Amino acid sequence: MSIPLIPPGCLLVLAALLAGCGKPEPAVPPAKPDPMAEVPPERVFKGSLGGKPVHLAVSDCKVYRALPGDGGWQMVLEPEPYPFFSSCDRQTLRAENGAVTVTLGRMAFGAGGCCATGGTYRSTDGERWKKL
Repeated sequence: MSIPLIPPGCLLVLAALLAGCGKPEPAVPPAKPDPMAEVPPERVFKGSLGGKPVHLAVSDCKVYRALPGDGGWQMVLEPEPYPFFSSCDRQTLRAENGAVTVTLGRMAFGAGGCCATGGTYRSTDGERWKKL
């Protein structure tokens, strides 16, 4: 009686499969940090607008709204685009009388004063904004 020979390629495959046995499952990647965690409190609104709970934050001359649950953040307002490089020079948030007012201002690099784009905007629901 003869013993069948196992081709060398099959031995390598079998060895590779067995080498992975008993290894622990890869760790679950850590949750992404909240991108708005570093926004100062004077640029955050968490309250009610139009009878609905709203959480807004102003960062880098853009307004973001927290999505329900742990859905992250959605940008809801930013100044009109500028054809050259610019940086955020002004950004404020003020809540009063059932509305939120933000001022955004981007300054063109190399220019003095402010602002190449931006303005003052108001919202009563945190989603639709009117330029004042």
